[in-house]
Amino acid sequence: MIFSIISAVTSVFTSSYTAISSLVTSYGYAAIFGLMLMEGSSLPVPSEVVMPLAGLFAHQHLLRFYPALIAGLLGSIGGLAIDYYIGYLLGKDVVYRHLRMFHISKESLDRFDAWFARNGSAAVFISRLVPVARTFMSFPAGFAKMNAKRFFTYSIAGTFIWDAVLMAYGYYLLSAKSAVVVLFGIAAFAVVVYLIYYLFRRHTKRQH
Repeated sequence: MIFSIISAVTSVFTSSYTAISSLVTSYGYAAIFGLMLMEGSSLPVPSEVVMPLAGLFAHQHLLRFYPALIAGLLGSIGGLAIDYYIGYLLGKDVVYRHLRMFHISKESLDRFDAWFARNGSAAVFISRLVPVARTFMSFPAGFAKMNAKRFFTYSIAGTFIWDAVLMAYGYYLLSAKSAVVVLFGIAAFAVVVYLIYYLFRRHTKRQH
């Protein structure tokens, strides 16, 4: 089963490549900001494609590395802030009634909520380094009315590491001119990303 899921994840990542590449090519830093804003607010936009592509384009001198990294970081934090304040202001009951809008299952949100209750600020930082979970943790932090300064401090620290690593991956390892090689690199990365999330899910399930 795990191999079929990995195959599906790989397919999603590689099919996202063309659309995201076109947007970043056309709109540059604004596209990176907008895409990461959507990803940070739990919409189905893979940062694992956006930021490596930003790094690849920086290597090709179509973008500059640090402005692209800043655009991605600002977008990510903006998206995380949206989910945090939705949870903070509207509360758990309202969010749970509209989970379909946030592309998250009740089971997953329950698990992340319980994990946050046990680990607090550490959960916010660690989750920013875990695929999929990195965006969902904003809701439990909002539900718990976590201090905004602490929330953003831990979120920015974890998100900066995540975005910088993804950009460096694109800059140094996806620099081949062949689109086939780039797609293979994205697919290989998708497998690694899913395995990290799969292990994280098993860990949180055992603790739940």
